[in-house]
Amino acid sequence: MKWFTTAGLAALMTVSAPALAAADSPERVTRGNLVMENIPEIPSGVRERLRQYQNVRSAGFSDFAPDGGIYITTRFGETNQIHHVAAPMGARRQITFYDERTSGASVRPDGSGQFAFTRDVGGDEFFQGFLHDPATARSVQFTRDRTRNQGFAWSRDGAFIAFASTTWEDPDYAIFMGDPADPSSIREIYKGEGAITPRDISPDGSHMVIGRYISINETRLQLLDIASGEASPINPDVTAAYGAVSFSADGESLFVVSDEDSEFRRILEINLADNSQRVVTEHDWDVQAMDLSPDGALIAYTINAGGISELHIIEAATGAARPAPDMPTGLIGSVSFSADGSKLGFTHVSAGSPGDAWSYELASAELTRWTQSEVGGLDTSRFQAPELVHYESFDGLNVPVFVHRPEGDGPHPVIISIHGGPEAQARPGFNANFQYWIHELGAAVLVPNVRGSSGYGNEYVNLDNVFLREDSVRDIGALIDWAAAQPEFDADRIVVYGGSYGGYMVLASLMHYSDKLAGGINIVGISNFVTFLENTAGYRQDLRRAEYGDERDPEVRAFLESISPANHAHRITAPLFIIQGANDPRVPLSEAEQILAAVREAGGDPWYLVAMDEGHGFARQSNRDFQREAETMFLTEILGLE
Repeated sequence: MKWFTTAGLAALMTVSAPALAAADSPERVTRGNLVMENIPEIPSGVRERLRQYQNVRSAGFSDFAPDGGIYITTRFGETNQIHHVAAPMGARRQITFYDERTSGASVRPDGSGQFAFTRDVGGDEFFQGFLHDPATARSVQFTRDRTRNQGFAWSRDGAFIAFASTTWEDPDYAIFMGDPADPSSIREIYKGEGAITPRDISPDGSHMVIGRYISINETRLQLLDIASGEASPINPDVTAAYGAVSFSADGESLFVVSDEDSEFRRILEINLADNSQRVVTEHDWDVQAMDLSPDGALIAYTINAGGISELHIIEAATGAARPAPDMPTGLIGSVSFSADGSKLGFTHVSAGSPGDAWSYELASAELTRWTQSEVGGLDTSRFQAPELVHYESFDGLNVPVFVHRPEGDGPHPVIISIHGGPEAQARPGFNANFQYWIHELGAAVLVPNVRGSSGYGNEYVNLDNVFLREDSVRDIGALIDWAAAQPEFDADRIVVYGGSYGGYMVLASLMHYSDKLAGGINIVGISNFVTFLENTAGYRQDLRRAEYGDERDPEVRAFLESISPANHAHRITAPLFIIQGANDPRVPLSEAEQILAAVREAGGDPWYLVAMDEGHGFARQSNRDFQREAETMFLTEILGLE
């Protein structure tokens, strides 16, 4: 498989434009890094109307800093960068200044103040590891160029860091470790099979737990002896999924989030000597995030209760509950203990807050908000949480959908926003895009979790596998019919919107229900499962085959071809807008180009937007601004709005 640089993709775009023009396509226009067709000039009024919503910011908790402050990620320019906050509600001091997005800071546990972070280029997701030293204000790359790196884990004493690395074509990762301050010390210690990552390092630094992700239902754990390089399986006779993994304080057992023998994920303790297990805690919903205190005495974790986060703190030995912060209804992420175990840091998002960093003092039960992110001057009291309802699908399955309603009696136009994944879940956090549609366009927003979504148990997440793929599309068909039957909604003005797998769902919905839809917006979506599986990055192919099916099997290949929208473009008669990042390693540019050509050949006239400096979705603020402006123009036109 050929690796395309941004320049190479630019050449590809240059070549493809005349070919499309030969099929009576509109002129392909280039403006900076944006390439487009059919998109009109954006009126200043549209740009001004969007300005406040586009300038909403969020702050995500990264880690506690050794000086008593915290590190966060937030955006004040084009992309998210790392900032330091010295005191609650204090000034945010920017630490990294890249044009490209960065991950959060992972502080080295040796008291040096150094921290690791990752950065890719142009959305290519070939993440490189960097070590930042506050003493010199310099960041040094410690991973190899032209590799993809993930799963960074510090040893308890901070002497070394471990991570997994692969290349574009190689489906197998290798584990590397060393002192990131001395890149020459980084060495390969284990060559594994498939998508392996370090999950945790034992307290004495002698062993490492490696997890191999196979599918949402299956992860394999191994215990690696770092000195010998020998790995032995953990729980080898069990097929289960594993989330977070942490060594106990004595290194003799593991605390894991797993669905073993359960419909939902819970916390188990596995004895490494004999693989015996103890249930630490369980709920009627999935345990999601988990962190073990440095002394091993406490576990902080969140559960996903129908899309809403709940934060819990328990004693590791007994499972007994400890006091936990009472947060407003919303989502909680990045849960992490401080190095001394006295505090818990996390990010909280709600309908009225786009995301802020918080901490919780365990001894005093004091809850502290560290940041208050800007919302563009908008009145957040208008931002109400959606209503969770259920509708009946074609086969009687009850499907959950979050309903955002605008003010007034209607009938309102409807935008159905479909999440990606497909093993993901739409959750009711803050979404500036939704708020703009609701308050400025007067549209209702319906956000379903069709079959195949995570968060509702193992049975539900497997209801769309391989030959059942179009059952999830039928869930959207049932939602369209449900919405059309509600007096508050306008049956003639329903739009589908989605990215990645959600983009496929948009195309498939248009393929089946164009007569019921006013149009659709497909962002980095799959248009043909066979070409997608053949052309996605090599390190992802087997992971996606586990969900969609193996296109090398003739029966599966024939089925995938039969449901792929690019092969049925003549059935897509409603207006279509296609949006794509040129450097996307997941859903390559060719998926967008082929659906554009197919729909145009069938007589359609789609809008088209490609960003040459983006990957799987737009990360740069200027590109996102234009995307939202163009989407607004498209929605205004197809919904008959002024």
